[in-house]
Amino acid sequence: MTAERVNPPDLSPPAGFSHAVVTTGSRVVFLAGQTALDGDGKVVGGTLPEQFTRALTNLLTALRAAGGTPADLARVTVYATDVAAYRAHARELGRVWRDLAGRDYPAMAVVEVVRLWDEEAMVELDGFAVLP
Repeated sequence: MTAERVNPPDLSPPAGFSHAVVTTGSRVVFLAGQTALDGDGKVVGGTLPEQFTRALTNLLTALRAAGGTPADLARVTVYATDVAAYRAHARELGRVWRDLAGRDYPAMAVVEVVRLWDEEAMVELDGFAVLP
């Protein structure tokens, strides 16, 4: 797969995301929403950064099982139950992203939701990737 990150100079400089990602490849992997569930189906982590770390780890585990890598991510949506808290932790969440997924940022959005399927969950990530 090739992925071109497009960040037009007329838009605000992106921090932790790309404005657009143009991909070529032969397989598209759709990744289901992942929260901070452990292997037993229990939400783990009492803080947003802890839950974000687990949710991203789960998303990347599914991606790797499908044959992809973080660089193959074309789009990720973050659903947060408290966008103000997400913004307050943005620097730390950015470090978590870079540590786990690197700096090839997909197109992203953060959306505030009233609640998630797992009631204790504070954050959920889904997305899709394009593989060679």
